[in-house]
Amino acid sequence: MNKKSVKRGLLPYIFLLLMILVVFYIFNVVNVKNNTLTYDQFIGEINKGTVTEISIVPKEAAMVYQITGKLKGYADNETFSVKVPLSDSIIANILASKEEVGFKVTTSEDPSSSTLVYILWNVLPLVLLAGFAFFFFSRQMNSAGKSMDFGKSKAKLNDEKNKVTFKDVAGLKEEKEEVKELIDFLKNPKRFQKLGARIPKGVLLVGPPGTGKTLLAKAVAGEANVPFYYISGSDFVELFVGVGASRVRDMFKQAKHNAPCLIFIDEIDAVGRQRGTGLGGGHDEREQTLNQLLTEMDGFGTNEGIIIIAATNRADVLDPALLRPGRFDRQVTVNLPDIKGREEILAVHARNKVLAASVNLSNLAKRTPGFSGADLENLLNEAALLAVRRNKDSITMSEIDEATDRVMMGPAKLSKKYTEKEKTMVAYHEAGHVVLGLKLDDANDVQKVTIIPRSYAGGYAMMVPKEEKYTSTKKELLERITGLLGGRVSEELNFGEITTGAHNDFEKATKIARSMVTEYGMSDLGPVQLEQQEGGVFLGRDYNKSRNFSNEVAHEIDLEMRKIIDQCYKDAKKILQDNKDLVKLVAEALLEYETLTKEQIEYLAEHKQMPKEEVSYETYSMTELRMIARERGIKGYTKMTNEELIEALKKSHEDKEEE
Repeated sequence: MNKKSVKRGLLPYIFLLLMILVVFYIFNVVNVKNNTLTYDQFIGEINKGTVTEISIVPKEAAMVYQITGKLKGYADNETFSVKVPLSDSIIANILASKEEVGFKVTTSEDPSSSTLVYILWNVLPLVLLAGFAFFFFSRQMNSAGKSMDFGKSKAKLNDEKNKVTFKDVAGLKEEKEEVKELIDFLKNPKRFQKLGARIPKGVLLVGPPGTGKTLLAKAVAGEANVPFYYISGSDFVELFVGVGASRVRDMFKQAKHNAPCLIFIDEIDAVGRQRGTGLGGGHDEREQTLNQLLTEMDGFGTNEGIIIIAATNRADVLDPALLRPGRFDRQVTVNLPDIKGREEILAVHARNKVLAASVNLSNLAKRTPGFSGADLENLLNEAALLAVRRNKDSITMSEIDEATDRVMMGPAKLSKKYTEKEKTMVAYHEAGHVVLGLKLDDANDVQKVTIIPRSYAGGYAMMVPKEEKYTSTKKELLERITGLLGGRVSEELNFGEITTGAHNDFEKATKIARSMVTEYGMSDLGPVQLEQQEGGVFLGRDYNKSRNFSNEVAHEIDLEMRKIIDQCYKDAKKILQDNKDLVKLVAEALLEYETLTKEQIEYLAEHKQMPKEEVSYETYSMTELRMIARERGIKGYTKMTNEELIEALKKSHEDKEEE
């Protein structure tokens, strides 16, 4: 919390406490018992000798002495008071001979005779009360003003301390070129105006989540060095109708005062959805907000020097009026990065990471197709957390491999126990995928295979395309289906029974087969598109598919899908029967090592044995080295230095390999 706001919040309470203390002090609001005596009673007490002390204050205006004091037997908080005329001779004698009267006598001046004391005594309490009342009521008025301040824009100016530039954005070369025009225009508008060019009023960044749309918009503001307002689409939507439209007006009003400037609206689909699509009528507040946004972007008024950048991953649900020229003139698609882009993104996120020399970002980029920039950042962060957990000085490939598995499938379920039969069946299932990946030219390549349970899977094979391409041939799709069916075929061939472990493989294979028949025209039904995805505007997801065929054609689609799946199943069965020994070899290696990498799989297929394990003990922490030494039974390991432990472990490993 901000320290200044904390201090401001405490000031009223401090002020109130001081006022109470002053009032208590001035009015002497103390728990004191005061007894009023008559003149005769007072004189009688003096004659009896029961007076222990008195204090005399002459009140010349009233021609009396104001006397207070104590009698014998009084409590600490008990006093008496009496008024005596100034002409009284007894008091005059007491004042003349204070030392001889037998009790303590003090005198003081009349405080009312001092102008300053009079003001403090009579005026200051009233001033304090008036000041507190003014402070309280002004605070209440400010709070009421804030509570009615719905229509003010919630757009915030970009913080210069956290400035982002194009150096921080990797893997978006073409996208950066598209938005560089905006920066050039903001810096040198005459260059464009000279040729009659009109810069786009709005740029819509479209792409899957995590691809860097918001980061790209921040970089534009950082490079242009102009005021940059940012707001989320949901900040416009309020409970009260008309508030969102008021906020849009106020946002553009602020922007006009700071033109040229940029406005960034994140998740614009929250306010820019197509009008009139809700069940039972529209959403009045959202539609009024959208209408105001449309008017401000290209209405009767001009907004010179204001450029709007918006981001969404659902461009299909936006209102057509929002996408027409004059509003969002340009759409920039921010796709998932390719292999080169992933390598550049990894290099950016690895700047503040301590990576071991063995880490190769190029190889890591090859193993992560389909990862967004956010996924890659999360992967390296998970690897760093694992390295800290293992007390290592740097991030090694071991942590990166584990982090990749965690991002894709979740943490390993090491406590989950297999039965031996179940473990063997999982090993042969994954071995079926591996062998088909090796034998089929266009099937997905197996980068890594493991039988360690993760999430709901008993094991999994990391299968990625051999090459990243924009299009796929019919042969490639068929071999991809064949590779997916390899696990079920291997179970059937080696055990004569089948398990539920292939359900995810079937889901992917069926989806590819149906798309081949209904969308790609890759079946005997001919080159026609029978189905197409439609964005469900109300639902917000692609649940709907338009059907352009009869029930008879639907039956033919089912037959064509069955034909594709059956043929791929037969092909997988033939290949695995012809390579039964290789399936067994991979399965046995999995049962022993539990996890195999692509390099180990290729070496195993070529040499019929696993490669010799090369262990780099230099990357291990001292704690891990001692744990390994204890497991191997190395004597005296607790007294060894780090270098001595490494040498002892290497010798132990060589002896184990020879055995």
